[in-house]
Amino acid sequence: MPRIVPPEERQFALVLALLATEQGLTKEQILSTVDGYHQKYAADGDNANLERQFERDKDALRELGVPLETVDAPGQSGNNQLQSYRVSKGDYELPDDITFTPTELSLLQLAGTVWREGSLSGDMRRAMIKLRAAGIEPDGSMLGYAPRLKQLEPAFAPLTQAIERRETVVFPYLRPGRRLARQHTIKPLALFQFRGRWLFMGLDAVPLGAREHRLTFLLSRIVGDVVSTHERFDAPPGDHSAEALAELEKLWERNTATVAVEPGSDAAIRLGRRYGGTTADGRLLVVHYSDLTLLADELAGYGPEATVIEPDELKLAVLSRLEATEWAHREPGSEAPAARSPQPSEGDA
Repeated sequence: MPRIVPPEERQFALVLALLATEQGLTKEQILSTVDGYHQKYAADGDNANLERQFERDKDALRELGVPLETVDAPGQSGNNQLQSYRVSKGDYELPDDITFTPTELSLLQLAGTVWREGSLSGDMRRAMIKLRAAGIEPDGSMLGYAPRLKQLEPAFAPLTQAIERRETVVFPYLRPGRRLARQHTIKPLALFQFRGRWLFMGLDAVPLGAREHRLTFLLSRIVGDVVSTHERFDAPPGDHSAEALAELEKLWERNTATVAVEPGSDAAIRLGRRYGGTTADGRLLVVHYSDLTLLADELAGYGPEATVIEPDELKLAVLSRLEATEWAHREPGSEAPAARSPQPSEGDA
């Protein structure tokens, strides 16, 4: 049975592989050699699920700020089977204006030595051998790179176990705009990643009507322990991850926001790299989203670098966050800003 590679390790291996070559790697080379993909790769079979996993990993890395580039093959523009992928080292290295003292450099060199000794697993080293056999010479300097990958939420492990065992779980979930979490009893069906965030989908074990309905949850909004009831259930047939992702993709395509950004700012760079984001005017970006509250959190973090043009509900959501931040830094005894009605997230439980 092939080793199960955690998502963060697979994405880590992908970044290392793409840093190892100047000309980039094709999708087939990635799926057949990189740790986390090659274990499931079928040389003469259907790799559609694996390709979708690769697309999700690309989106996740871009959300994290990894400068992942797509390079068309000469004379084959738009042919995604011949496209190559690479990570630009120039964009991924430290800026020239950052300097270190001799002591700091010594400590970094020591840490780099330790990193080089342990950065590649046995599977990853075998992948490098496969790349060399394919005529691609990896660049050893990439061993010093350590991408910043998000930690998995605490709910990830117990949900994974519950899905494997088909056991009902109970957990507290805090919806946007609410002060108190609500307890949910769910039959978990699938755990998946969408645009760099982990979600899971399941059936409500305590439905309001006679029929169990399907709900989708963000792991980051689970505010307590996920506890198994040890009650087993029979899962309905179907590819539940694919179904949930298809619904979120439709929601993502349907919801757009227009945001004015300061050219060259962090907001302009990060938002400009978002999947589906297009430049409408010199400083206007059209950004797709599936969750208004998450987008409002992100835009508020950019401060004056990003201004919402539309929709109005997103304007209010960002404004309420900025007002709350301003009020939190006032002198004690100051009057709190008037509360604004929160807008519920579409498709959120």
